[in-house]
Amino acid sequence: MSSPFDISRFPDLPPEVLRAFEAQQAALEASRIEVEASRMEATVERAARLHQEAVVSEKESLISTLKELIEKLEGQVEQYRRAKFGPRSERLDPDQLQLGLEDLETAMAETQEQIAAVERKIEATQAEQDRTPRKPRKERKLPDTLPRVEQLIEPDSITCACGCGDMVRIGEDRSERLDIIPARYQVIVTIRPRYACPRGRAGVVQAAAPAHLLEASWPTEALLAQIAVAKHSEHMPLNRQAVVMARHGVPIDRSVLADWMGRTGALIAPVVERMAVLLKTGSSRLYVDETTAPVLDPGRGRTKTGYLWAVLRDDRGSGGPAPPGVVFHYHPGRGGQYASDILAGFEGTIQVDAYGAYTHLSRPTRPSGKPLKLAYCWAHGRRRLIEAKPKAGSPIVDEALLRIAALYKIEDGIRGKAPDHRRAVRQEMSRPLVDAFFNWLSAQAARVSRKSKLGLALAYMLKRQSGFRLFLEDGHVDMDSNLVENAIRSPAMNRRNALFAGHDEGGRSWARMASLIGSAKMNGVDPYAYLLYLFTRLAHGHLNKDIDALMPWAYAAADSNPSQ
Repeated sequence: MSSPFDISRFPDLPPEVLRAFEAQQAALEASRIEVEASRMEATVERAARLHQEAVVSEKESLISTLKELIEKLEGQVEQYRRAKFGPRSERLDPDQLQLGLEDLETAMAETQEQIAAVERKIEATQAEQDRTPRKPRKERKLPDTLPRVEQLIEPDSITCACGCGDMVRIGEDRSERLDIIPARYQVIVTIRPRYACPRGRAGVVQAAAPAHLLEASWPTEALLAQIAVAKHSEHMPLNRQAVVMARHGVPIDRSVLADWMGRTGALIAPVVERMAVLLKTGSSRLYVDETTAPVLDPGRGRTKTGYLWAVLRDDRGSGGPAPPGVVFHYHPGRGGQYASDILAGFEGTIQVDAYGAYTHLSRPTRPSGKPLKLAYCWAHGRRRLIEAKPKAGSPIVDEALLRIAALYKIEDGIRGKAPDHRRAVRQEMSRPLVDAFFNWLSAQAARVSRKSKLGLALAYMLKRQSGFRLFLEDGHVDMDSNLVENAIRSPAMNRRNALFAGHDEGGRSWARMASLIGSAKMNGVDPYAYLLYLFTRLAHGHLNKDIDALMPWAYAAADSNPSQ
C-alpha cells in the first residue's frame, strides 16, 4: 500500500484545492474502512462457521456416546430385574443373590455417573438461551440422629466493590455430606488409692475393684460386645478382626480373641437356655428349621457336618402379644432325636418344611409330649415347582404359581389381624381356592410322569395336603416358614466367611451368640447396645437376681421406656 500523500509540502495551494483534496482523502479512508470491515466480517463468519461445525461434530459424538451408555444401562437394569425377580433367583441362596445384586447395583451406578458426565458436556455446548433447566436431584436426607458438625466457609473478602463498606449477609446455602471418625482404641487405667490411719491404729481403706465380665483379662464389656457383633452379625472372622486391630496399633493375636469369645460364650449360656424355655412356653405356634454348621474333625483332618436348629417365635403376624425371638441349638446331626429334644415340653403347631425329622413328632407315640401339628410351608412347595420347570417352560408350573400368588394376596390383607379374623377370611376366601388348587393339582399329576421332576414336585404337595391346609383352620398359623428361613441367613453367612467351627463347643458358641443377636434384631434393638447391656449386667451378678430381665425383649421394653 502506498504511503499517504503529504499535502503540507505545498503550503501555497488555493483553499478550494485543499478542500477538494481533503474530501477525496476522506472518501478513500471511508472506502478503506468499509473494505476492512467486510474482510473482518468474512473472517468472523468463517471462524463462527468452523466453530459451529466443530461443536456439531463434538455434540454428535457426545450424543452417540450417550446413546451407547443408555443402552448399556438398560441392559444392566434388565439383568438386575432378571437376577432379582426371575425364576432363577428362586434357586439361588439368598445371600449369594444379594452379593450378585451388589455388583450389579455398583455397575449401574457407575454407568449412571458416566451418563451424567456426558449430559453435562452436551449442555456446555449449547447456547445459554437454548439450555433446558436441569431438574434438581432429589436429595436423600441423612438421619437426624447423627451429630452435626458445622463448617462455615466465608468469602476471602466481603468489602463491597462500590466502596460502601462491608456487604450484608442476606442468606446462606447448606449442604450435608456423610463423614466417619475412624475407630479408636484406648486403655482404661483404674486407680484405687489405699488409705491408712497415720497412727497405724486402723486397717487400710480402699474402694472395691470394678466388676469385669472376664476377670484378669484386658477387654472391657464394650470391646467384647464389639468383637461378638463384628463376628456374628457383620460376619467378620476373628483373624480379620485381628488384622484391623493391628492396623489401629493394637497387635492382639487371633487366638486371644478366640479365648475371649469362648469364655464369654460360656457365661451367656444360662441366658440362652432360659430364652429357649420362654419361647416354647409362650406360644402355641413355633417356626423350626435347620442349617448346616461345618465343624473341624481333628482326628480325620477335615470337617464334619453339624447343624444349627432354629426355633423361632413371632406372633406379630396374628396380632399376638408375645415378643419375638429366636434360639439356635447346635447338634452334631440332623436326626429326629435332636428335633425331639429341642421341642421337648412344647405343645402346639410347628411351621416347618417337609423334612422327615419332624414327622414322628406328629405321631401319638411322641416321647416328649402330645403330638404336634405340622403346618407345611407353601414357599417350599412353590420353590419345588419352580425348580422342576423345564427350560422350555411349563404351563402347569405357570398356572400353579398364579394360583399360589392369589392365596398370598389374601394373606397380605390380613397380616397383623386377630386370629379369629384371619381364620374367618381364610374360610371364606382362601378355602375355595385351596380346594380348587389341589383338585387341579391332582388332575395335572395324572398327565405327567411320576418320576419326572415335575411329577415329584406335584406329588410333594399332594401327599402333604393336610399340612398345607392347616393354615385355613388356625388363625395363628402363617402360609410359610419364611420368617425362620430369614433368621438362619445370618449364621449361614457367618459360616460362609469362617468356613467352619473348630470344635463342637465352637458350634454351640455360634448358636448362643446367633440367638442373642438374632433376637435383638427381631425386637428392633441394636445388637451392640444389647450385648453391652447384657455383659455389664452379667459382670455385676444380675444373672442370679432376675434372669428374665436380661432377655432381648426386656431390654427393648426398658429402652423404649427409659423412665421405668
